[in-house]
Amino acid sequence: MSTSVKWSIDDYHLMIESGVLNNRSVELIEGEIVLVSPESPLHRFTNDSVAEYLRKLLQDKAKVFEAHPITLDNSEPEPDIAVVHLPSSNYLNRHPYPEDIYWLIEIFHTTLEDDLNRKKRIYANAGIDEYWIIDLKNTELIVFRNPSANDYKFKDTLSDSTVTPIAFSDILIEVGKLINKTNI
Repeated sequence: MSTSVKWSIDDYHLMIESGVLNNRSVELIEGEIVLVSPESPLHRFTNDSVAEYLRKLLQDKAKVFEAHPITLDNSEPEPDIAVVHLPSSNYLNRHPYPEDIYWLIEIFHTTLEDDLNRKKRIYANAGIDEYWIIDLKNTELIVFRNPSANDYKFKDTLSDSTVTPIAFSDILIEVGKLINKTNI
C-alpha cells in the first residue's frame, strides 16, 4: 500500500526557496504539488484584458493580481486574477490570505472540471466571498457567491448584461468585456 505525502505551506515555501521547483509551473492544492496547464493565446489575452479592465474600474479601491499565489490553509493556488485589499505593501512579505481577498477569477479554456470542482471547493472552504469563472468555450461568466463549507450557495451564469461584485456595490462590470464579446 502506498501513501502520498501531503505538503504543508511551509514545506512548499522551503522547496521554492531552495530552487527545487525552479522552471516548473506548479501550485500547491490541498497539500499536493500540481502542474499548472500551459496557457493558450486566447487565455493569456483574456487574462490580460480582464485585469486591465478591472484595474481601471477599481483604481484606488483594490489591487488586481494576475496569476500570483494566494495562501490558504493547505493550498497556495495561483488564480488567474485575484482582487485584493489595498495597500499592496501588505503583500511585501506574504501572499494574500482569504481575509485579504474580495474575489477570485479563473479563466476556463481547457480546465473547467478542475475550476468547477476542486478549486471551487477550496475557495469556498477558505471563505472566499466570491468566485468567478470566465468560460471562454461557452462565452459565459459563472458567478459563485456565499461560501458554505465545501461549496457556494449561489450560482449565476451570465452571457451578457452587467455584474456587481459584492464588495463594490457601486461598480458595474460589463460581462461582455470579460468573455470577449465586446472590445475592451
